[in-house]
Amino acid sequence: MALRLREIALHLDEGEDLIPDKIGLILNLDNQNIDSWKIVRKGIDARRKPDVLRVYTVEFSCADEAELLKKNHHIATLSEVKNKPSIELYLLESKPKILVVGMGPAGLFSALSLAEAGAQVCLIERGRPVAERLQDVNDFWSGGELNTESNIQFGEGGAGTFSDGKLTSRLTHPAIRYILARLVEFGAPEEILWQAKPHIGSDRLRRVLVNFRKHLLSLGVDIQFSSRLTGLEMLNHQIRAGLINDSVRIECDQLVLAVGHSARDTYQMLADKKVKLEQKPFAIGLRVEHPLELINQIQYGRQSHPQLPSADYRLAWNDPVTGRGVYSFCMCPGGTVVNASSEAGGLVVNGMSDFCRDASRSNSALVVSVTPDDFSAADVLAGIRFQRKWEKAAFLAGGSGWHAPAQPLLEFLQGRGGSLDSSCQPQVVHADLNTCLPDFVTKNLRKVLPIFNQRMRGFVGPEATLIGVETRTSAPVRIVRDQHGESVSHKGLFPAGEGAGYAGGIMSAAIDGIKVATAIINTN
Repeated sequence: MALRLREIALHLDEGEDLIPDKIGLILNLDNQNIDSWKIVRKGIDARRKPDVLRVYTVEFSCADEAELLKKNHHIATLSEVKNKPSIELYLLESKPKILVVGMGPAGLFSALSLAEAGAQVCLIERGRPVAERLQDVNDFWSGGELNTESNIQFGEGGAGTFSDGKLTSRLTHPAIRYILARLVEFGAPEEILWQAKPHIGSDRLRRVLVNFRKHLLSLGVDIQFSSRLTGLEMLNHQIRAGLINDSVRIECDQLVLAVGHSARDTYQMLADKKVKLEQKPFAIGLRVEHPLELINQIQYGRQSHPQLPSADYRLAWNDPVTGRGVYSFCMCPGGTVVNASSEAGGLVVNGMSDFCRDASRSNSALVVSVTPDDFSAADVLAGIRFQRKWEKAAFLAGGSGWHAPAQPLLEFLQGRGGSLDSSCQPQVVHADLNTCLPDFVTKNLRKVLPIFNQRMRGFVGPEATLIGVETRTSAPVRIVRDQHGESVSHKGLFPAGEGAGYAGGIMSAAIDGIKVATAIINTN
């Protein structure tokens, strides 16, 4: 067996080669008796800033582990390493034809699981391969036309391709370790296996996607880009084919619907086909941007250190009167704010970081919860119209030329003060952000900013900038499915991931894709 020891602390000036000495001190063990050791988790403890600690969980082996465990039974951070459950996918006896729609995390991991189980998989994506997609995005940021089929929202890898590549999740699931290991296999940095807050970064993620695609092709997966699902063909209430680009028919026994949260035309098609949908809550707001060194100073008590990553934060508050939540979302340390629009006449922003997170500014969404009661409509797609209304307002506030409306945080909060400085691509223009959001959102943001400043002194200051608008936090629609993951209205249709309303982020979407694939495998 092996042993695991948690909460091994190193000061910033101590090297990781001292870990065996730390194990020895904690367990009263001669470190010469430690046969081998490895880091399995690494995090940061900044509670006593500026004396920031790096905190490790280590697995190690030694001569008499059972005796050592018995002798140190009072140490709660010491335990025996036990085998964790892992996902198991058996080989299919039949060769079902599966159409997987969408190449975000849910679609990719669903296709991978199904193909490795022996299914005949066709994987389609409305956008373009990642290299061509990157060119389309850069052209748009350089002043070119918006490609409504290949942009930050649509294309290989999904919306997460242009993000921070965060691999955190609040879920506890045996697939998490499996997903991380597969990403490393495809070229992700190995440290994601032990980081407390793992991330790949947008730059590294693009390379991972290319290798992921090559592996799927080696398994015989038929991958088709620039292929948008425009219809469903049913026979006896069972799906039989998907219609692509209004012209091509692809037969299938089951269809995995893993479109992202911005596939608004797909939602309309589903509604027209009487697929069971329901409204769901989401959130809208703004991006807030600060100098990287300021956030480091607030969080660490120092502007930088070679042993410290760029600092992140998470803030949340619930209005005690209305119960409405206000929170930070998708925080990007050392990153940029980007124009993430996907429709003509509507502007939306998001955040992005590369792996090194070494850009000069850090950003995060600051959003306010929105419920179906705010839509004031019975139409299941009313949430989409709500998003579009404020994206159009932001487009107009920015001058109708794809420049994002922005305002110094102090000016937004108190009417004056601050300076306008942003990393946003292609650029920002000064605007009154009150015109870009509903009153209940701006009022809640003004109410919460002083509270957040109490938690992070310096958060509200002259160097902070707000950029609008952030509306695509999650899908405004859920595609209703049963306990087996199948649509309650259309047999053979398996909604998956963030666009289906069952995930939020790369990891949870990938897990959901695997869950759906497992359900399909169990039915064949």
